[in-house]
Amino acid sequence: MIVKTVLAIDPGTAKCGMALAGRDDEQHITLLWRAVVPREDLLGGIKTAQGIASFQLVIVGGGTSSSEVVGEIRESLPGLGILVVDERDTSLHARERYWEHHKRRGWRKLVPATLQVPPEPIDDFVALILAERVLLDP
Repeated sequence: MIVKTVLAIDPGTAKCGMALAGRDDEQHITLLWRAVVPREDLLGGIKTAQGIASFQLVIVGGGTSSSEVVGEIRESLPGLGILVVDERDTSLHARERYWEHHKRRGWRKLVPATLQVPPEPIDDFVALILAERVLLDP
């Protein structure tokens, strides 16, 4: 049973990665939902996540556009807690995670995942990494 659920956001100027994740009693993380949404649809993405599972904490990556995203969330959804976290190395880890979810075929199996650029945005996987960092932090 999931005991804590968070929504993580990787903010950007044009798009935002979002991941809704939960942790159970045994410290297992479950990905409930993920998406890459246009920046102007951020609040719609939050509403979608709220329809999937209840959460009281939004984790925002401290990089590009984080202050604007935090301000927008505080203004529109004042009841949610917001935690801004360091995004260091998340893109590298997100590439690896992308390839875990999308199995490499052909020549892609021969090249390390960290050296390959996924064919689509990975902002949602960056958000998942942010969520995991917070959910697994002792």
